[in-house]
Amino acid sequence: MNFYKRTIFLFTIMILSFIGHAENGHDAWLRSKKAKTVNVITRKQSPTITIAKNELIQGWQGAEGSTITLSIKRNKSLKADGFKINEKSIQANTDLGLLYGVYELLRRQQTDISIQEEINNPSYDRRILNHWDNPNGSIERGYAGKSIFWHYGKDSLAVTDSDIKLWKEYARINASVGINGSVLNNVNASPMMLSKGYLERVKAIAEVLRPYGIKTYLSIKFSSPSLMGGLDTSDPLNKDVIKWWRNKVKEIYTLIPDFGGFLVKASSEGQPGPQDYGRTHADGANMLADVLKPYDGIVMWRAFVYSANDEDRAKQAYNEFVPLDGQFRDNVIIQVKNGPVDFQPREPFSPLFGALKKTAVMPELQITQEYLGHSVHLAFLATMWKEFLESDTYQEGQGSTVAKCTDGSLFHQKLTAIAGVANTGLDTNWTGHTFAQSNWYTFGRLAWNHELTNEQIADEWIKLTFSPFDVKNSEVKTDFSKEDWSNNFLKPVKQMMLDSREAIVDYMMPLGLHHIFSANEHYGPGPWWGPARVRKDWTPPYYHKADSLGIGFDRSVTGSNAVSQYEEPLGSQFNNIETCPENLLLWFHHVPWNYKMKNGKTLWDNLCYHYDAGVQKVEEFQKIWDMAKPYLDSERFYRVQSKLRNQRRNAQVWKDGCLLYFQEFSKMPIPYDIERPIYDLKDLKISTMKRPLDYK
Repeated sequence: MNFYKRTIFLFTIMILSFIGHAENGHDAWLRSKKAKTVNVITRKQSPTITIAKNELIQGWQGAEGSTITLSIKRNKSLKADGFKINEKSIQANTDLGLLYGVYELLRRQQTDISIQEEINNPSYDRRILNHWDNPNGSIERGYAGKSIFWHYGKDSLAVTDSDIKLWKEYARINASVGINGSVLNNVNASPMMLSKGYLERVKAIAEVLRPYGIKTYLSIKFSSPSLMGGLDTSDPLNKDVIKWWRNKVKEIYTLIPDFGGFLVKASSEGQPGPQDYGRTHADGANMLADVLKPYDGIVMWRAFVYSANDEDRAKQAYNEFVPLDGQFRDNVIIQVKNGPVDFQPREPFSPLFGALKKTAVMPELQITQEYLGHSVHLAFLATMWKEFLESDTYQEGQGSTVAKCTDGSLFHQKLTAIAGVANTGLDTNWTGHTFAQSNWYTFGRLAWNHELTNEQIADEWIKLTFSPFDVKNSEVKTDFSKEDWSNNFLKPVKQMMLDSREAIVDYMMPLGLHHIFSANEHYGPGPWWGPARVRKDWTPPYYHKADSLGIGFDRSVTGSNAVSQYEEPLGSQFNNIETCPENLLLWFHHVPWNYKMKNGKTLWDNLCYHYDAGVQKVEEFQKIWDMAKPYLDSERFYRVQSKLRNQRRNAQVWKDGCLLYFQEFSKMPIPYDIERPIYDLKDLKISTMKRPLDYK
């Protein structure tokens, strides 16, 4: 009897062990591999180098019994934490450079990329995730569960073993793609984040992240001296306010000696700021920069500012910040969203890029899909971000791309940085959607090397995330060849990823339409939503301006003249309806419904065909994924399959809602070779105003 009990016990342990290593996405692209033996030689010892050695030992895919040398040796050609790599050695100026070199070596082994001797330097010095996490554990624009940093309840500030384990896993994932900073709380900051209890928890987080090279930062509320310090003002030029901030910064650095600095959202969307006291953005940023300077801390001052007025919202940031160019301290960097409005599925780049020539500027990208279907829709954002980074500003002549305007190569700014608004939560797979992990990965890879192509990044991520070969405890029976897997999984899934963002643009807001979401969480369509008492720039009609004559926001010289904020010849190109890129046409022009486009069809017909093409693309994605079933584990297959079904239904809602609504203005028929709408407009108006459709 004891024999049978023991057998059952061992069998149970075996099953639980297998389940514990199931492909649930928690390991992201760092799945456990069947490693070969490797000898690692290094003279220096440190927590970071120990991590590097362990990563090599646990993930080595090269020749059995190889020897790898890790060496710290000064090399003028290495920038910051860059490294020199070949098949047998990694050299760097810093311990962290060695760790990044190890991850690069292992990545190349696992993705079958040749390893030549080369120098590998980061495009941006600071590669930072912005977490919009709140003290109660909720996340603004978070679609993957509660915060990994903050909890609700009486023991909310206690640090548990599970906290430390999770933070370590998070740090490892970030370090593997070169991310070296985390802002731990929401830009709409609570003043309590600067209280003693919360700073002690930040200290605990920093201690876990530090060996992986990740600095901690905090978002601050500008009015904290009044709200926390008992002062009757938070005027940045008031000596008592300055003293309060000086003491608070000293307290922070006593706890966290390598603290990175502050992220500030001020004088924006009702958040307090220097303008409340008749001061400028430069006054506010410089005061904080001065108190941080002795500790090598920085200020990331957000340029996302707009207020309720009759001006075009897209113009306000440029109007407020360009006159201040050259007035900011050298440890201030202006954080600018990629587009001039708000992380839309497609926007032109913000004209602030390149216009601020004497001030350090950093791009802010949004990893979490606030405007691209949350963690329901499949959206590979490399195509969006590369489009943005490669946009030519012409600020220093042709070739003055956004990337060159921000990486220090054009304006030689002291600080170079890039930020991504994270979608990291307590969901098992961190991001709520398996494919949303690809955007976390992509941000890190582009922040390190903005010259990587969309195809390269997608190829890497798929191989690291889905390849069934040499993976420990994989449930996939690899009775197929690598060539078979490449042809029937890698290639079609990669194409699906590369097409995914454009498909969303098509079924949501093609041809330059923007911000036409319902009132519910920026999810479903709502071009009709415009209550009388709501400020106009929070309603879709403000942006699409559909009427009997046409559709689109006139930002030409005869409209809001936003085109004047762009350097020539770009301003003139955008201004002319004939030369304006058609994918931005309705961003810059109010266009007649019967306007003939380059393909000879009317604007209305083109609008219809784009919406229909987006729906058809998602149908194609469903087929591609269903055919991929034999090549991956069941858990991730079924989760993604369910998401795609929701996305397909949502795409139909977007198409039907927008076309039926805009048809009320155009009075033109939907082309007869397009699938007919299946929803009634009156029903869509009711449902999308109640809740986001299929959000959960």
